[in-house]
Amino acid sequence: MRAMRFYENIHGVYFDDLDAFQILHNARYVVLMERTIGSFWKHLGASGILDFERTPDMSHLVRANHIEYDRPVTGVGDVRVRIWVEKLGTTSLTFGFRVLPVDEDVDYAHGTRVLVRVDPVTRQPVPWTDRLREKIAPYRRDLAASSA
Repeated sequence: MRAMRFYENIHGVYFDDLDAFQILHNARYVVLMERTIGSFWKHLGASGILDFERTPDMSHLVRANHIEYDRPVTGVGDVRVRIWVEKLGTTSLTFGFRVLPVDEDVDYAHGTRVLVRVDPVTRQPVPWTDRLREKIAPYRRDLAASSA
């Protein structure tokens, strides 16, 4: 069985991230996931000003976010956000994610984000490039499961 890799970032939770109950506001979880995915793209070599000639796979749109809140993040501190590729289709890519404490593997929240690669001019779906498929292969759960 091929092992699947994941990508992880640590993020600070600050006072202005908290709601009236002093827990991480529900909308902030999506922001933390977004920042981790942005860091993942940078890790793969797509950073700086968008240049669709150089990095055509960066022309994508969010199709859906799904999140389940398992237990609250209380007060200020740090959290980890772990991402991986749940599934890669012809034009869609589904990230899985978990929001975790820094010192244990018990979810605060978990979910998915679906992206669709689009033509930068027409905004119509187009296939992901072979280059992207190769770069994200180690992070794909669907490949790890199929090789079991």
